[in-house]
Amino acid sequence: MPKSRIRKKADYTPPPSKQTTAIKLNSRSWVAPVMLAMFLIGLAWIVVFYVTDGSLPIDSLGNWNIVVGFGFIAAGFGVSTQWK
Repeated sequence: MPKSRIRKKADYTPPPSKQTTAIKLNSRSWVAPVMLAMFLIGLAWIVVFYVTDGSLPIDSLGNWNIVVGFGFIAAGFGVSTQWK
């Protein structure tokens, strides 16, 4: 049986050196801190409402303070959709 031809491989050429890149303006580094801040603000709002028997954070809102707390938490989830 005849022997197969051996293909000559190309010489190795290293990849070009990387140049410094500018800071991307569409960086999403702000997402995680804002998301966590929204979660914590919402949690703190609800906890303060329950601990003070409804007199804080805003007395005139009454039980709507719970909705405000969950609104902050929902906004945190909304911000989390921007995380890549």
